[in-house]
Amino acid sequence: MFQAFFKTNSLIFAPMNQEDHLKKIIAHSKEYGYIFPSSDIYDGLSAVYDYGQHGAVLKNNIKDFWWKSMVDMNTNIVGIDSAIFMHPKIWKASGHVDQFNDPMIDNKDSKKRYRVDTLIEEKIEQYKRKGKDEKAAKLQESMDALLKEDDFVGLKELIEEHGIVDVFSGSKNWTDIKQFNLMFSTNWGSTGTDDELVYLRPETAQGIFVNYNNVMKSGRMKIPFGIAQIGKAFRNEIVARQFIFRMREFEQMEMQYFVRPGEEMKWYDHWKEKRMKWHLALGTPREKLKFHDHVKLAHYANAAVDIEFEFPMGFRELEGIHSRTDFDLTQHQEFSGKKLQYFDPELEKNYVPYVVETSIGLDRMFLSIISQAYQEEKLEDGSERVVMKIPVEIAPVKVAVLPLIRKDGLPEKALEIFDKLKYDYSCHYEEKDSIGKRYRRQDAIGTPYCITIDHDTMEDNTVTIRHRDSMKQDRVSVEALEKEMADKLDLKNLLTKI
Repeated sequence: MFQAFFKTNSLIFAPMNQEDHLKKIIAHSKEYGYIFPSSDIYDGLSAVYDYGQHGAVLKNNIKDFWWKSMVDMNTNIVGIDSAIFMHPKIWKASGHVDQFNDPMIDNKDSKKRYRVDTLIEEKIEQYKRKGKDEKAAKLQESMDALLKEDDFVGLKELIEEHGIVDVFSGSKNWTDIKQFNLMFSTNWGSTGTDDELVYLRPETAQGIFVNYNNVMKSGRMKIPFGIAQIGKAFRNEIVARQFIFRMREFEQMEMQYFVRPGEEMKWYDHWKEKRMKWHLALGTPREKLKFHDHVKLAHYANAAVDIEFEFPMGFRELEGIHSRTDFDLTQHQEFSGKKLQYFDPELEKNYVPYVVETSIGLDRMFLSIISQAYQEEKLEDGSERVVMKIPVEIAPVKVAVLPLIRKDGLPEKALEIFDKLKYDYSCHYEEKDSIGKRYRRQDAIGTPYCITIDHDTMEDNTVTIRHRDSMKQDRVSVEALEKEMADKLDLKNLLTKI
């Protein structure tokens, strides 16, 4: 299962193959309160997940980092929170009713349905794992060209040519490729007629566009300016798998940046660089991130690129940066009959602004963080540990306060320290089991610092700070503890890197 060990200082790291890595992340996430299958006691609901006690905090910490970096650190970007339900004409104007489709193919024997590009991409990854890089590149090039032309006959021939089989039955008995609309619909009101059909939003961007006038006027915004939002979206994904990478209910962090027509590519390049720096600030190695330009552009775009991350299943889209032109505002202006223009005092004219979008999947961001954080280490003394090396500033539990034993006044002193720190940090108090077992549990949770209260604490008012990543231990006075933690855990440490 494991390759040769690589020695680094006092630790030996054991790399895992991709399939094992994802399976272990899924199991670890459930065991330590990060992610649970939704409706677990009823055997779960396909492609829907619940975030546990640690997962919910980590998710909120990622949101907080994104919001502060996108909204608080920019003088011309504001945030909103639009509703999930919106007027059905919005989705007609945006093109989702007519064009929000994915090419799908069914296997006649297993009765399973697949997204065509995902099916072929898995074959590409197989070729790469076998060292057939030239064959993988050629297949990628062929798929991109056929997708660009919506050549469904050619795509099916490509699937047959490369012997792509159904993962459940091993069958190559495929149907023709058809388009499948991804929006969830429901009925509005009490009568349930077709006239009252509404959609759960498949993206959060349209909530920003239809509030463009409201924000511009109430906020006295001047071009260029941005509107940001974090919120739920819903897509009836047929190929919803690979853990939380592709789900039917998910969360997005998006910002739409309104600019002068003709200046969109300048801002497109700006946000490409800015967003890459955001990911690097979290400590993600540069080699695990790459830009991937879109071969086939969406109907609203004149340029588009993905920031891809090397997930356990290979490089996949993490964030998209798109130049959406004036498509959305122009469409909503036409369908609503309301002017969505900007009067530029420098140019002394009205125009519909162009838009540059940054859109990141929060759940995918979550997966990227835990997948690179999860590590199995064999120590020089022969023992082993599983550790989650989450960036300390966004770790769900920042500090664990641990009395060495449950007597001699140590628990009372530990709770006194806990009460000092709990106002600023998410802290965990634990006194059960040996101190070694408690350290291992906190490593598995991803807690950056453990503060141990022992008998010396009662004598000289000092405690031991144990560092998660190095397991190094320092002795610090209780008086200096709050400043010590503030220096290490301040979110500013990440924000200044962007």
